Amino acid sequence: IMLVILDNGHGYDTPGKCSPKLPDGRRFYEWKFNRKVVKRIAELCYENGVRYYVLVPEDNDISLKERVRRINAVKEECFLFSIHVNASTNDGSWGKAKGISFFTTKGKTKSDEYATILFNEAKNEFDTEFKLRTDMSDGDPDWEENFYILKNSICAAVLSENFFMDNKEECEFLLTDEAVERIAQIHFRA
Repeated sequence: IMLVILDNGHGYDTPGKCSPKLPDGRRFYEWKFNRKVVKRIAELCYENGVRYYVLVPEDNDISLKERVRRINAVKEECFLFSIHVNASTNDGSWGKAKGISFFTTKGKTKSDEYATILFNEAKNEFDTEFKLRTDMSDGDPDWEENFYILKNSICAAVLSENFFMDNKEECEFLLTDEAVERIAQIHFRA
């Protein structure tokens, strides 16, 4: 039985990684959200007998090099979900980009199959409400980038960008318990 590795992305001390302030003063923090989603996925795994490992139990930022070392130290069949939230601006302003997207490394790999399964779960969950961002240039819906954690992990891996924290509409959604639950559910079902 495969071990699912859950990576909750950035820590509280990672620069940036938050939304502009909403009119009511609230602000979205990626590190908090990622940890809520990973915690919920872990609960679902536990309740359903799925083996899992939370890669970063700490709240502070753990370097990519250390996260990859932890992944590659697992000496059994495993799969990595790296959970993130996207942003299109870096100047504290609201952007127009929106949607959910999934990344694998460049080229055809086992990760592409997992990303397609995750995309299909997201499509079933969000298709009529939110945009699904795809790159079909190679015949599948995932985007291919050589992100460090994907390129250097020896297991199959998918990095999810779960909407845009600097899109006002999506930010307001991300601040809800419903968003945590629904995003956790698509990852768990995949």
